[in-house]
Amino acid sequence: MEASRATTALVVMGPSGTGKTTVAELLGDRLGWITAEADEFHPQANIDKMTGGEPLTDDDRWPWLRAIRDWMTEKQEQGSNAIVTCSALKRVYRDLLRESTADVVFVQLTGPIDLIAKRMEGRSGHFMPKSLLESQFDTLEELQSDEAGVKADVSNTPDEIADQVLRELQLSGESAAPGP
Repeated sequence: MEASRATTALVVMGPSGTGKTTVAELLGDRLGWITAEADEFHPQANIDKMTGGEPLTDDDRWPWLRAIRDWMTEKQEQGSNAIVTCSALKRVYRDLLRESTADVVFVQLTGPIDLIAKRMEGRSGHFMPKSLLESQFDTLEELQSDEAGVKADVSNTPDEIADQVLRELQLSGESAAPGP
């Protein structure tokens, strides 16, 4: 994978409950990169909808995705590498995120729905109810071979996932971009 720009933005993606935040924080700590949680970009109306057990529509998601794209662009313009979590379930969502001026690379967290549902049961303080997990899996379009990124199985520990991502993307320390 060859970076065409000076900065990289990693998007840790997948359905709710896959451990996006944990993996993003580990990667951010190891790389020394700025991190952000996609939930911070949701308008309150989206949070209210999900809290009420109602799945978001594409119309709900576009402003949220544009805000994430713009944040990645802002970080690129500042010369900062960045990591953001985002479900990015559909290719068209990822296409919009790739409009950033940063070199956008995806880290798709994958795993069986029953394992992820079990993890969600033990989670507290998150507005996304387990009841919406199936709708996320129904919406999910796997990362394609022509999309820059890697897939990692959530049956592995977060540390193992971070190790795999760093190895496959050839990233270390303060490196600016994935290697060849």
